[in-house]
Amino acid sequence: MIWVAVFPTLTIINLVFGAWLEALHPVLRTLVLVTVAVPIVIYALMPGLHRVRARLLTRAA
Repeated sequence: MIWVAVFPTLTIINLVFGAWLEALHPVLRTLVLVTVAVPIVIYALMPGLHRVRARLLTRAA
């Protein structure tokens, strides 16, 4: 589930902010990506993915 949330999030952030991030030092670029991506994944995507997973597991049982 983490990969399902993290990979698309990082891809979208890179597509949207890629030109701006390109000018930054790699360490600063990583800091910006992490600062934006982690809250999105933890607070927005993971709860929804957990709900979907729970529904799938209860249907199978």
